[in-house]
Amino acid sequence: MSGRAVPPGWEENPTSWPRRLQLAALAAAGLLVAGYLTLYQLGLLDGVWDPFFPRGSPRVLHLLDPVPDAALGALAYGSEIVLSLIGGEDRWRTMPWTTLAFGAVVFTGALVSVLLMIAQPVFAGAWCTLCLVSAGISLLLCGRGADEPLASLQHLRRVHDAGGSAWRALWGGG
Repeated sequence: MSGRAVPPGWEENPTSWPRRLQLAALAAAGLLVAGYLTLYQLGLLDGVWDPFFPRGSPRVLHLLDPVPDAALGALAYGSEIVLSLIGGEDRWRTMPWTTLAFGAVVFTGALVSVLLMIAQPVFAGAWCTLCLVSAGISLLLCGRGADEPLASLQHLRRVHDAGGSAWRALWGGG
């Protein structure tokens, strides 16, 4: 098992650089959208661009005033970028904590996105195009990034089943 970049039973490596760079690029797009919406929520921009729901966006974006919830999205996207770039191509095995942390962030982002998509019409009675774009990015990140934590969890299970310490393996120990 040592030195293998592709997890046992897998056809491709879920933590390969091409996959991780795609995830980082998606998260960067999300960071731009969330950053722009944060600037509006903080009052640094007078309006927000919305090609489909120009009257609805302000209602949605002020739903949680005075909390700039888009800033939390920006923080999550920034975390996803950083966590995407940590470790080598075998990090599912050598640094499982990174893939599990990444998984926690993308799964939480997807859950929050679904809740926010529901909250827009229910609580604000309106829609926000860029909010929906951000939610879509979060769902894509979750879908594309779910393999990483799964490979790490399988590795930790194999270590445990072989009598090793899953806790040590989680932090990269033998």
